[in-house]
Amino acid sequence: MPQTRKLGLIAGNGKFPFLVLDAARAQGYEVVVAAIKEETSHDFESHGAAVVHWLSLGELSKLIDTFKAAGVTRAVMAGQVKHKQIFSAIKPDWRLAKLLLSLGTRNTDSLLGAVAKVLADEGIMLENSTALLEALLARTGVLTKRAPNADERKNIVYGRGVGRRLAEYDIGQTVVIAEAACVAVEAMEGTDATIERAGELMRSLYVKSEAEGETSTLSRALTVVKVAKPGQDMRYDVPVIGVKTIQTMARAGATCLAVDAGRCLLLDGEAVTRAADDAGIAVCAE
Repeated sequence: MPQTRKLGLIAGNGKFPFLVLDAARAQGYEVVVAAIKEETSHDFESHGAAVVHWLSLGELSKLIDTFKAAGVTRAVMAGQVKHKQIFSAIKPDWRLAKLLLSLGTRNTDSLLGAVAKVLADEGIMLENSTALLEALLARTGVLTKRAPNADERKNIVYGRGVGRRLAEYDIGQTVVIAEAACVAVEAMEGTDATIERAGELMRSLYVKSEAEGETSTLSRALTVVKVAKPGQDMRYDVPVIGVKTIQTMARAGATCLAVDAGRCLLLDGEAVTRAADDAGIAVCAE
């Protein structure tokens, strides 16, 4: 009998790890899930994984031992791990503590890159997190019924310039723009929280203007631009957009979303563009 193919799945939060799990099982993999207690949904217990091992974000040695014991030599990281969790109350084991002390900077790329190297040194190779989900990568062009208008296009051009400079320093991958002015940039809080903050800021400007009997000179219509990092490592921290993001944009007063073609996952597939169409939001990928 042919040997069963095994794949390790390091699962964070959100829908992404479920999609990877389903795609891997459909291709005949036996999936061994390392679920992060602080992040992963407990629905994994009933979702058909071969085995689910629960471990804390700080237990790097346990992760390695778990995969080795299961015979896993190939693994995928999928799902968000909130950057702020790394600096919260987690207790790193000796291996992770040593790794953290060795880092010159503690941004996402340096931290996850170092984890990937440790895993590789132990015979566990991290693969591209999108390898099993290429059909969900944003394709080039306008993805919705409505294309960006002239003002939104101007915001996109400006936003891409700002976003790419921020991404060089691994600060965040999302910027929110209004009339070629930067309203909010992403840091540790994540995309949806950034969009919400931008919406709240714009609302506060209008409330203040109205209270003072004045008219705000800044359009309330927001454009969200989400970029990949220069040399984006597709093994981890790949930009993702889901229906929830579109819903957050609608509440915040955002009318346009721009992402990088081939380097951003639309987690809910066509449901993302349907939700955008329903909300009158233009979505494009370049």
